Amino acid sequence: MAGALDQEHLLGHVQDAYHFEVPHLLAADGRWEIPQPFGTVTYFPHGGVHTSGFVISKFMVLELVAAVIVAVVAIRLARRAAVTDRPRGRLWNFVEAVLLFIRDEVARPAIGHHDGDKYLPFLWTLFFFILTCNLLGMIPWLGSPTGAIGVTAALAASTFLVVVGSGMAKLGPVHFWTSLVPHMDLPLALAVPLKPMIFGIELFGLVVKHFVLSVRLVANMFAGHLVLAVLVAFIGATAQSLLWYGVMPASIVGATLLSLLELFVAFLQAYIFTFLSALFIGMAVHPH
Repeated sequence: MAGALDQEHLLGHVQDAYHFEVPHLLAADGRWEIPQPFGTVTYFPHGGVHTSGFVISKFMVLELVAAVIVAVVAIRLARRAAVTDRPRGRLWNFVEAVLLFIRDEVARPAIGHHDGDKYLPFLWTLFFFILTCNLLGMIPWLGSPTGAIGVTAALAASTFLVVVGSGMAKLGPVHFWTSLVPHMDLPLALAVPLKPMIFGIELFGLVVKHFVLSVRLVANMFAGHLVLAVLVAFIGATAQSLLWYGVMPASIVGATLLSLLELFVAFLQAYIFTFLSALFIGMAVHPH
């Protein structure tokens, strides 16, 4: 099974698709097709897919699952918190510890004690949604939606809109954009060409920061799952040789250890994205 290490075969396990890969015991062809009530998906015999209309992908389903999980947990814990202030149970204690950490160590230091609390709902939602999407990728036959640039770009775009909207609400539409240019006492002959140039550079930098925010998340999640797929694929690639008896246990041990690392990365990347979002908001509402 040399095809187990084929590039397209490996990428197919970590990229978005219009089906879920499942054991052959559950489906003869090893996949569950996602119903497409608003569009059609056509598979070509020699590879490739053609779509028409609004098609539902695997990552769309997983994003919806993540959103439902976050909403259910948040609503349930909020109702319990309305009855008593004492957290009880492992889940409630864990969630409250994370909420307080984001408030005290992320939002307030980055945005300010007075303004930070206003953005907590956005930062909390951002953290737990990204974390849940990351953790779904640890479940066999599912996938991590944050391994797709479209998902992380949408998250970064949400942060960008909050950053710009918060800055304009705090400073005013005109003052926010003019504050991108630092105050400089320049002669008029120099100010006329230099200040528009600096404004363009700062505006470009504002966009690039959020673009990098999305790339950082997708690169870490996609690369980790691709390495996991390669480690497991070695078992299939050596199935017809004696190497299998040495490769199989080594691959299993390596994949297990890497999965533990990926579990840490899932939390770390959710924290980094949330922290940088809070930092960008703080820079917008408190320029210079």
